[in-house]
Amino acid sequence: MKPNAFKQALRSNQAQIGLWAGTADPYVTEILAGTGFDWLVIDAEHAPNDLRTILGQLQAMAPYPTAPVVRTPSADPAGLKQLLDIGAQNLLIPMVDTAEQARALAAATRYPPQGTRGVGTALARAARWKLIPDYLQRANDEICLMVQVESVRALENLEAITAVDGVDGVFFGPTDLGASMGHIHDPGNPAIRQAVEDGMRTVLSMGKAAGVLTTSQAFAQSCLALGAQFVAVGLDTLLIIDAAKALLEKYRPAKP
Repeated sequence: MKPNAFKQALRSNQAQIGLWAGTADPYVTEILAGTGFDWLVIDAEHAPNDLRTILGQLQAMAPYPTAPVVRTPSADPAGLKQLLDIGAQNLLIPMVDTAEQARALAAATRYPPQGTRGVGTALARAARWKLIPDYLQRANDEICLMVQVESVRALENLEAITAVDGVDGVFFGPTDLGASMGHIHDPGNPAIRQAVEDGMRTVLSMGKAAGVLTTSQAFAQSCLALGAQFVAVGLDTLLIIDAAKALLEKYRPAKP
């Protein structure tokens, strides 16, 4: 069983630059895995991913040093168990508003006695179908749990969420956070950026990793300067659109 290099990097305060993978296609994700990003998010919250497409992308990324991070569609323990069993080690859970929710997630991602994860290693790719003899002894230490703070309520509970044993990182979602703050039609409102940066300072002061997704280079650099350890700087879907439009405009003037 290989050590979780992504989790080790977060703990040693190494900045990890990531990219969102939203095409739900193993072929595209493998292409991205070869480009040098430290981590890719396989998104099952907003992208059309299911257990099979996530499995295919984990398999496609396996030969590369880029770490896969799976963003789950929900906090359902049964779904988390399946993702862990197919080999997801780094989980990003959306919409975590309270410490109680964070504690339940930490328990669902760990085997007893630390947690409540069900044991089924004979059927689990993560254990190489029992070919990793010490998987059960080591699995808990190699799981990296990151929770998303993306509401005013979550900000109010930030210290309690961050303090939960088993939470390795706190990820700030500026878009949903901005909507919760009343800025759904103004995603660039300075109050959103201030809330994220203040939140990051709190998380980092408590010894946990902080992360964010932003397509603003200035915002990303500001977060990295604060000490954020996992920062996603783009989305594959938008990169495809931007590159395709730029190519077309070389040959045909842009429509107004």
